[in-house]
Amino acid sequence: MSNNRWFLREPSAESAVRLFCLPYSGCGASMYRKWPRFLGDVEIVPVQLPGRENRFREESYTTYEALADDLVEVLRPYLDRPFGIFGHCGSALPGYETAVRLLERGYPTPARLFVSSQIAPHDGPHGRFLQMSDAELAEEVHTLIVELGGTPRPDLVELSLEILRADVETNKRYHPQKPVRLPCPITALGWDEDVEVDHRLMGSWADCGETTFRVLHGPHYRFMEAPDDLMDAFTADLTS
Repeated sequence: MSNNRWFLREPSAESAVRLFCLPYSGCGASMYRKWPRFLGDVEIVPVQLPGRENRFREESYTTYEALADDLVEVLRPYLDRPFGIFGHCGSALPGYETAVRLLERGYPTPARLFVSSQIAPHDGPHGRFLQMSDAELAEEVHTLIVELGGTPRPDLVELSLEILRADVETNKRYHPQKPVRLPCPITALGWDEDVEVDHRLMGSWADCGETTFRVLHGPHYRFMEAPDDLMDAFTADLTS
């Protein structure tokens, strides 16, 4: 366990590389429970955001910019070795914004930014969730809880819906007119069965930095299962 509320567990002093993983919209850091803690020398470090799970009583961020402002200060003591940042769909955008803020403040920048199932920031906002009613989002929450191996009890669905709605509204507010080009490389991960974000729409990430594009097999939620091709991409792109 970690005394820092931003982590479920304290990052290991023994890891050679750290991969900070932001939770998917509507979720907390425990969504990464199916992922290994280590991929060789790479440590998977789930980040816990306010407004969910053990931080439910805290206010959620209403902009990705404000989230990045605070997150870089939290991460700074742990940037003493190579690191990456990962985000899927809505969480890819605050991942990018965090990398931007690290650059602007003169802090260490990622060895690699991983963005999964998300179009580039200046092409958005984009996605089916942005137009959904609460009833439709509740159906997605039901599916998400099942994908995570949980039981979608009505009280849990209602709670998760509140978090997801707040995250969706934050996504709607984010639309930088011109992207900041990062000095670190980007890996843009698409999924060949993804009906939420067509991987062919992700090309503009090249405007944000030197970008490697990878298309992995599976639907939108497959990343939660820690599939081998995703884990291999982390290992290849973070340790090369």
